Amino acid sequence: MPLHPSPLRILGNGARLDVKEAEAALVEHYPRLVRLAYLTLPPSLGRHRRVLAAHASVQRALYGGAPAAPGHGEGAVPAPRTAGSVGGGGPQSSAYAGVRLRVVRTALAHDARPFWWPARLPPPAALRPSMPVVRGLRLFPRAGGIEEFTLDRAVAEVTGPARAALGLLFLESLSDDGTRALLGEAGVADPADAVRTAGEIAGSDHDRVRTLLRSPEFDPCTVQTRPSDLLRRRNRRRAATAAVALLAVAGGLALNAAAGTGRSGPPAAAPRTMPAVGALDPVALARTPAGQWADTSRVDFSAWAPRGSRTDDEALLTRALGTWGRPPAGTAVTRAPGTPDVPPAQSPRLLFAGDLDDEAVVLFHDGGVRVVRYAEPLSRVGAPELDFARVDDADVTTAAAVVVSRSGGAARFLLAPWIAESATRDLLTPDSPARPLAVDPDGVTAAVSGPAAGGGCRSWPVVQLRSSEKIVEKHAFLVTDLGDLSPVHLTHTPKPGSGAPARQPREATGADALVGWARTACSLQSLRGSGVRAVNHWQFAEQPLPGTRTSAGWVCTRADTWRGQGRVLVQFVPPATSATAPAELVADRRNTALCSRFGQHVVASTRWRSPAGAWYVLAAGSRAATGIQVTGSVRGASKGQSLAVPAPRDAGFRASATLRGGGTMQSVR
Repeated sequence: MPLHPSPLRILGNGARLDVKEAEAALVEHYPRLVRLAYLTLPPSLGRHRRVLAAHASVQRALYGGAPAAPGHGEGAVPAPRTAGSVGGGGPQSSAYAGVRLRVVRTALAHDARPFWWPARLPPPAALRPSMPVVRGLRLFPRAGGIEEFTLDRAVAEVTGPARAALGLLFLESLSDDGTRALLGEAGVADPADAVRTAGEIAGSDHDRVRTLLRSPEFDPCTVQTRPSDLLRRRNRRRAATAAVALLAVAGGLALNAAAGTGRSGPPAAAPRTMPAVGALDPVALARTPAGQWADTSRVDFSAWAPRGSRTDDEALLTRALGTWGRPPAGTAVTRAPGTPDVPPAQSPRLLFAGDLDDEAVVLFHDGGVRVVRYAEPLSRVGAPELDFARVDDADVTTAAAVVVSRSGGAARFLLAPWIAESATRDLLTPDSPARPLAVDPDGVTAAVSGPAAGGGCRSWPVVQLRSSEKIVEKHAFLVTDLGDLSPVHLTHTPKPGSGAPARQPREATGADALVGWARTACSLQSLRGSGVRAVNHWQFAEQPLPGTRTSAGWVCTRADTWRGQGRVLVQFVPPATSATAPAELVADRRNTALCSRFGQHVVASTRWRSPAGAWYVLAAGSRAATGIQVTGSVRGASKGQSLAVPAPRDAGFRASATLRGGGTMQSVR
């Protein structure tokens, strides 16, 4: 932002945006504009700073660069004034359009980064627009339900222009063309892609998404307040006082030394991030009473009681906490993507302390978003290890187990206290029954082997768990180890025509789910070590194959990470002589809402050779597809969810689908 913002400038075509009209439009529609700014701002700011930045973006809209010219987008054409429009500030006035453009432009500036700044890192704070400062309070909108939360997670996965497009389409009711025009005026490089991504998030139920975006979850004008960390503030004041006194003493000593020697000492080294006072005290560790899991509505890591033979070993706990707070030289520190490895901000919760596989192991939960594993050799010869993994918003399935030990390609799990039964099975042998998995009195399982070494995929072991009936009746589910502390929850969405409507994914323990996973399990190998929370297998289409009496399946394998980002593997599953023949990967998309609750439409295409040797272009869409089209060097169209067109092997083409209710969607690549 400029240090001395310029006043409102000429709009174009001889029209000048009056400051009073713009101020009237801003005041009249302030809540609406703040909501649009809040939706556009990056979720990485956190809800408190996002609220402040939304208000700042709107309040600065009377200053800055020139707004959109009338006629360059919807809402920019002045509407006739009426007695009810204050200063021409209605939502269709040029004043409102100019203010709205500035709001979008300022909100998008929070995502801007220099060309040399790494794309994987958030923009530097020094280059973001400044925002108001609130001391002693934290502000955040009122929490909504699971649908609002899910939409917020989907929005967090996309870019700033896509978030702005979603707000313009469903909060401002602009058309696709009007949204593209406004984003172009705001400096977005590819407005069409932003509008397309927003459409993928919204799906076909536009009224539902519009209602969710207008809920309190996305309203930064109706906020709740909480105090900031009072103990930390108190400690900071004490630390500041002590630092001032220390600097005064050090300054006096330096002056005396300089007077005696004619030179000053070397500069002090920058201190490392310090843990909160008392957070590394083993006596202060949080310990959940045994049995509390059966009498609480919050079934997550907060319900785990400490287990293991060394939960009272103060010396071990002191070493574990001390290593977490300040790892000594040589400590092997690993963390899942997006997981901070900073010291605890409060006393952690003790989950486990005991001896396993020639190691002393301690597991902590930091009370917020992380599980931390400390391990040291029992011989005390060798460096300790620290592992960090994200587990925010864990639930009965994703907080059901933690990898507590690894050895020789096998993992042992510490199971949640609500797990009543455990077994193992191989996804590549779907007809084989599950085999019981031994568990010791502390909840630690026997070793479970990982996928076969050597780069092949001859087996894929998973753990099948069943929750206690005190939590939920007849609830069994699958988890698998993908290299992080937290195993990955595997789910399944039935294929079309099975009688099950499109709903949330369900557990992958049924026969159809196991048969489906047998063809795609080996694709999980590409997700190892990426901080995955859950993976869903959705067969979104079934297509008859030309020249045969068989059909092929189209599968979308969606991996959701703890960071909120999603990755999609679209796979083509032709008939095969083996029930475990791997599917063909046709698309790999990262950071997308495809195949999620808010990206329910998908279209895919590939080349296929028939048993007779003829080549075809095949394309298929999900439930909402009413027609498929192929363009390029080969052309064709059909009604329904699939299309097969004869084509040369190297034919260039692009597939798309017509959707129920209007609109089109391009094939995923």
